[in-house]
Amino acid sequence: MRKELDIKENFPLSSVTTFRCGGPADRLVTVNSREELKEALSLPRPMILGNGSNVLFSDAGYRGTVIKFGPELSKIEIEGTKVRAGAGALLAQAAKAASAKGLAGFEFATGIPGSVGGAVYMNAGAYDGSISDVLTKVRSIPQLRNYGLSYRHSNFMEKGAIILEAEFELKPGVQSEIDAKIADLTQRRTSKQPLSYPSAGSFFKRPEGYFAGKLIQDAGLKGKSVGGAQVSELHAGFIINTGGATSSDIIELMHIVQQEVLEKFGVQLEPEVRIIAE
Repeated sequence: MRKELDIKENFPLSSVTTFRCGGPADRLVTVNSREELKEALSLPRPMILGNGSNVLFSDAGYRGTVIKFGPELSKIEIEGTKVRAGAGALLAQAAKAASAKGLAGFEFATGIPGSVGGAVYMNAGAYDGSISDVLTKVRSIPQLRNYGLSYRHSNFMEKGAIILEAEFELKPGVQSEIDAKIADLTQRRTSKQPLSYPSAGSFFKRPEGYFAGKLIQDAGLKGKSVGGAQVSELHAGFIINTGGATSSDIIELMHIVQQEVLEKFGVQLEPEVRIIAE
């Protein structure tokens, strides 16, 4: 007998996004197999949501179907120097599991809050490391041969492909050195990033030849607020939800930052965060 899909109607997207704002989706579906995924994709306006760490839904929400991957599509397996992870797995968990096995090269990802699927989709990275450095194989719908990975971009994004599983190739390392690198990156992250507030991480892409946070800081915008949204006083590259921020607050603040930086430095900042508005 076919299992009924796990469907939640009028689901608050603020509860599944790290910005903690955005209106409701018509329905949220959690799938645990390719068969369930296929069925969910037949529902109105389907879209895949990973950990919700790099997305901002409008206050009106999403008139369609948001699909999340359950445990069966979130498994992590390590075989030799290869790490295979379902798209729904948290990238940080995959990286930490690899590091615990003495595998090096994935340390940069231990603090990235997204899912494996989302990380591959946008070629996520941090501290001079990126997914493209370690990614070797991806299962997707449709299956792509050329992944086209570049800075915060991929052909999965271009083609609207759905990532099911990724495989990463790492190298044997010295456990003490791996642990020391993770500890260093963790210390740098906790001391320089506003992790105590809801956000989507670095809000803007890095413009060629510049750093977005430095441009925003030099424009005198640290602490600039619209409603509950604020340019972080700790790291100007972050827009944070200080409490009760709406998506409209965040988008308005984004436009202010873009305009000020363009006027002062002639640089057009582009959001790294995926904004989904009706």
